[in-house]
Amino acid sequence: MSEQEPSEPQQWGGQPQWGTTPPAQQPAWGTTPQWGQQPQWGAPHPGPRFSDPYVTSPYGQPRYVAPPKPGIVPLRPLMFGEILDGAFRTVRRNPAAMLGAGVIAQALTSVTSALAQTGALFGGSGAPWPGNMGSSQATAFAFGTAAGVGALLFLLTVLISVVMQGAMAVPVARALLNRRTSFRQMWTLSRSRTGALLGLAGLLILGVAAVVALAVVATMALIAAMDRAAVLAVVLLFFGLMIVLLWLGIRFLVAPAAIVVEEIGTFAGLRRSWQLTGRNWWRILGVTLVVGLLVGVITQIVLIPVSLLGNAVGFTVFSQGGEGESQVVRILVAVVGTAVTALVAAVGYAFQTSTVALVYLDLRMRKDGLDLSLLRQLETGSDPEGVPGRTAAIRGDTSTWQQPPYGPPPVRR
Repeated sequence: MSEQEPSEPQQWGGQPQWGTTPPAQQPAWGTTPQWGQQPQWGAPHPGPRFSDPYVTSPYGQPRYVAPPKPGIVPLRPLMFGEILDGAFRTVRRNPAAMLGAGVIAQALTSVTSALAQTGALFGGSGAPWPGNMGSSQATAFAFGTAAGVGALLFLLTVLISVVMQGAMAVPVARALLNRRTSFRQMWTLSRSRTGALLGLAGLLILGVAAVVALAVVATMALIAAMDRAAVLAVVLLFFGLMIVLLWLGIRFLVAPAAIVVEEIGTFAGLRRSWQLTGRNWWRILGVTLVVGLLVGVITQIVLIPVSLLGNAVGFTVFSQGGEGESQVVRILVAVVGTAVTALVAAVGYAFQTSTVALVYLDLRMRKDGLDLSLLRQLETGSDPEGVPGRTAAIRGDTSTWQQPPYGPPPVRR
């Protein structure tokens, strides 16, 4: 038999003959495949591409991947509300370390203040002096005593503030990776930097004393040169001095935390704080003022009812009991009020100090990529008993950073 002649080519869209294979039909570029059809392997995705932290879903829609939050705050540059929330969480998760340090700071300040005032007013040789002096000499003695007590309290406040801010930065840094810190562990990890913190406190005290001395000399020179017209100049000089001290205080605010967390010296801590706070002065000032105002308002809200309740109890006992019972009640009310005041002040101090430490860590996330290094440390689980941030990569050496998705470090302002 002769071979069967091939049939005419089948037209597009017609039904295929029995036993023949239909040609593969590929959809045109840009068209949407019908339901149930799978896209070809390797074909470009019709949806747009998104870079981190946005990831493309299988249906072409962007899906946001939030930064991890293993501890008190997300591992990324922080917002104001996150700083407040992180400070509160730090105090709540590490009550022994944070509240213990706050109580010690408040107790030292209160006891020193009481001793200074008692020694100045009721000392064996100081009490008879004003009675043997004239009015001008007594006034000078009173001003001198007040200045001495104020200077002593200022020195003690600066010393306690610097040491406590450095030590209390340890629980905050460890809380970023959800690591709890005891009171003993906090002092153990920060003990090696005590000398540098004391040196920083001494430099700050000397700096403030130098600025005040220059202001006093300038005031005396203005009074001698301008006489009565010097009043306006002295007022302007006073406000200018306050502005300079405030500006310097913000620029060196995070120096104690930098000294302890990064294990650097006194002058290196000052340089580090100056570097980190650059271009962030107004934001740090705003955070500091709002936190201070918030702590002051909450403290008064708590203490005013306590004071009113103590006065009401004392008045009730005095009107119904004898003098002895009234004296005992006054003592008890004073003790309870002092204890409540100290506790509230300790909580406020711990909250403010935690806020300063979080501001320091936020600045490092923005400028040093601390969050990326913490992600790597979180993955590896290295140094579980240490302070997060004490690595060479944090201080500018990015060669040891893990490659994508955590590197290279972003440029932040």
